[in-house]
Amino acid sequence: MVSGTTHLYGGLQAFEMMAIAAVGNNLITYVFNEMHFPLSKSANIVTNFIGTVFLLSLLGGFLSDSYLGSFLTMLVFGFVELCGFILLSIQAHLPQLRPPKCSMMDYGSHCVEARGYKASIFFVALYLVALGSGCLKPNIISHGADQFRKDDSTQYRKLSTFFNIAYFAFCMGELIALTLLVWVQTNSGMDVGFGVSAAAMAVGLISLVLGTFAYRNKPPQGSIFTPIAQVFVAAITKRKQICPSSTDKLHGSQNSKPNHDSATSTKINSFLHTEKFRFLDKACIKIQDGNQESPWRLCTVAQVEQVKIIISVIPIFACTIIFNTILAQLQTFSVQQGSSMDTHITRAFKIPPASLQSIPYIMLIIFVPLYETTFVPIARRFTKKESGISPLQRIGIGLFIATFSMVSAALVEKKRRNHALHRHGKLSIFWIAPQFLIFGLSEMFTAVGLVEFFYKQSLDGMQAFLTAMTYCSYSFGFYLSSLLVSLVNKITSCCGGGWLSDNDLNKDRLDLFYWLLASLSFVNFFNYLFWSRWYSSHPSSPSCPPESYREEDQ
Repeated sequence: MVSGTTHLYGGLQAFEMMAIAAVGNNLITYVFNEMHFPLSKSANIVTNFIGTVFLLSLLGGFLSDSYLGSFLTMLVFGFVELCGFILLSIQAHLPQLRPPKCSMMDYGSHCVEARGYKASIFFVALYLVALGSGCLKPNIISHGADQFRKDDSTQYRKLSTFFNIAYFAFCMGELIALTLLVWVQTNSGMDVGFGVSAAAMAVGLISLVLGTFAYRNKPPQGSIFTPIAQVFVAAITKRKQICPSSTDKLHGSQNSKPNHDSATSTKINSFLHTEKFRFLDKACIKIQDGNQESPWRLCTVAQVEQVKIIISVIPIFACTIIFNTILAQLQTFSVQQGSSMDTHITRAFKIPPASLQSIPYIMLIIFVPLYETTFVPIARRFTKKESGISPLQRIGIGLFIATFSMVSAALVEKKRRNHALHRHGKLSIFWIAPQFLIFGLSEMFTAVGLVEFFYKQSLDGMQAFLTAMTYCSYSFGFYLSSLLVSLVNKITSCCGGGWLSDNDLNKDRLDLFYWLLASLSFVNFFNYLFWSRWYSSHPSSPSCPPESYREEDQ
């Protein structure tokens, strides 16, 4: 059953990714050329949209774990996303819903920016897509991973392979979106392109429904935040208490009866006590008979250790935000960078600038299978890990490589700008291919490693929510991009023209902005090294194979 349903998840992942990527990766072209928003505002519209998609994944994870379950959440919000694509297609097709045609690239042109109901319809459609896609994404991964039984060590060891398959499907969806669908948008119009995205989303939903009777569905567990809140409330209430030197005196330790009123006592009751965040241990101090004390005043060791796990993974999560800020540049400024270059492949054929983003995915479609079939077996001989290297190590490798994407981008942009200003010519668009290629390689390590890391550290009833933290990292990265663009413009405009304040890249200093990001990424890598060494996993529960939860310090 696992093998069959894996293909269905791959289909949903590929088609949904195809639909959303075709919109997101070429959205800046539509917003700038058709809706006539200024370049910096257009870039922020795109990054805010993509950031919202990933931020809403937390909502999807919460609703899934607490109330709806993964399958129903995917079905409902998949339909919401489909409605957004349909409305986008209608808005792009009807001239009365868009500003009058005008070329934003013509010197001295005064194009009318979309306002009023025209802008409102556009943003409603766009954020319907964001709501649907955001709530759908974490559940594709978590529901797919739930098909592997945690009490079956043979199945559970295949989880890493499943994450690689899911990423392969993701790459296929991106590749088709960035080649075929972007070509359709460029040559047949954005209305047709948005319509094709709607069709792809519909096919993905059909793929999901086909496996309805084959899925292993986990029932929702009720509010996932209540047990967490109980720990903090109990710890604060007993803040003046002194933690006992012996853990045997803490409620719910091996020699104590669990608190059956606690919301999590029946899920996992064999976590071993750790020395981190000792303040939270005060929630386990027994003042009276544990069976009589409220769960808001007394928690088990297992319950407290679960909260410690959540707090411990936050620094790892935070270290991937800059990584996704770099991704934001490849989907915004790098696309505009390509628009100002020679896009000819032959005399008759031009490559759409947004299609450059397909380069890393072409590479990844080749390298992800090679990683699974070649790198992992070789690494396994040395590390004795089923996945070759730990998720923490995989994340770190990707963060290091990502820095060089911005170094390449900065060097090429300086060359492109000098060529345009002094030679009055255009460089070939393929000069910017390396920055996409390098980042694609880094994404193979960091993106997959982060998903695997969060899922394997997740608690019973919180798989979708913690998996959503992976996507939340994308969100914060894109929001940080918008903030950086605004701050850089404000600061650099004090001494003349801002680095990114003009619609003409030849007048901007995009190369300096890229150098800033390269510097931030380099510092962030060393920050990650510190936190990955600090981090250590907790002993696993009996329901999961112990070896699959152990992480080595990086």
